[in-house]
Amino acid sequence: MGSREWGVGVEGVQENLPTTNYQLPILIMSRPIYLDCHSTTPLDERVLQAMSPYFREHFGNPSSNSHVYGWEAEAGVRQSREILAGAIAATPEEIVFTSGATEANNLAIKGVAEAYFQKGRHIITLVTEHNAVIDPSEYLRSLGFEVTFLPVQTDGLIDLEKLAQAFRPDTILVSVMAANNEIGVLQPLAEIGKMCRDRQVLFHTDAAQAIGKTPLDVEAMQIDLMSLTAHKVHGPKGIGALYVRRRNPRVQLAPQLHGGGQERGMRSGTLYTPQIVGFGQAVAIALAERETETKRQIQLRDRLWQKLSQLDGVYLNGHPSLRLPGNLNISVEGVDGTALHLGLQPVVAVSSGAACSSAKTAPSHVLIALGRSEQLAYASIRFGIGRFNTVEEIDRVAEHAVATISSLRRQKQLSVTCYQ
Repeated sequence: MGSREWGVGVEGVQENLPTTNYQLPILIMSRPIYLDCHSTTPLDERVLQAMSPYFREHFGNPSSNSHVYGWEAEAGVRQSREILAGAIAATPEEIVFTSGATEANNLAIKGVAEAYFQKGRHIITLVTEHNAVIDPSEYLRSLGFEVTFLPVQTDGLIDLEKLAQAFRPDTILVSVMAANNEIGVLQPLAEIGKMCRDRQVLFHTDAAQAIGKTPLDVEAMQIDLMSLTAHKVHGPKGIGALYVRRRNPRVQLAPQLHGGGQERGMRSGTLYTPQIVGFGQAVAIALAERETETKRQIQLRDRLWQKLSQLDGVYLNGHPSLRLPGNLNISVEGVDGTALHLGLQPVVAVSSGAACSSAKTAPSHVLIALGRSEQLAYASIRFGIGRFNTVEEIDRVAEHAVATISSLRRQKQLSVTCYQ
């Protein structure tokens, strides 16, 4: 039924929409430079172009196998499934689409716990994991599972000796993220995978921040489950995937959503074809440009750090080289964290920690785990450099950050002097 048959055309709908003269201040202000690409990334125009036909011409349900509309949609889904599988050395049948990495993490952790609880009820993970791993683990603990949260070293890397000591006969799963969302540290996945395989323990990794940015190979790294998302790699929000190994060993997984039986029964729900197509396109672009983009982002990151580190009392968080190319996380001594971020806001958009937890007032649990004081954990900045950032932007941000930090320190010193 067309819109005219309802008695109101599109033009009529637009004419009847409420109007207001109120404008949000952000609409009339100059927008700050975006350096929060570990929170989310701007959609690449090429990705949007690939998605567009699946909103309009190819709008069919990919599960509708009796007509051309369904076939067109299914072809788009199949192509993206093949791209994602190729990106991590998996097979297309091992890719399960989800709404994002949070759902993928929940499906992996809870799904394994439910499927293997008769074998054991012990899980190992890190204290620095994303809340999408920590919270499901705590939930399982409330159900009677035991969870070992391993500490990390001062550079954020896992202590493999402590991991070896943590294994028990009833351990069923180890979950360690590929790249930390706050400090960008790259964990030694291959070494962890071997330790798990030698003990017949399943290995899950949250690779939301790593896909398209660092090499991932589920065979070479002996990974059994891997969580992925699109919006950290200039793809659309609301779409992710879980890699589930089907051979040597075949991973059993209890579904967490029941309904239509999509994704071989592991994740029911109508597949969101435009988002899936965008996911595949985003990963394909990232893989094609990874080598040159990695070098470029490292140069920008090092340029920013070189300028900021000229100040005393500015500390790098995380390993200096084993980190994502676009990640720079610092703590600043002698300033108030809230004042620091307020001072930066007009020029640069950054986060102090995980954007998913930005409403919390507690200091970053990741930085506390590195041994930082609460003051330094509060007064931290996470710079996330992306595909569209330029040298000129980095220089402007560095100049403003140095000026802001210096000004805040002078104000603090002045207030101390006046108080005395």
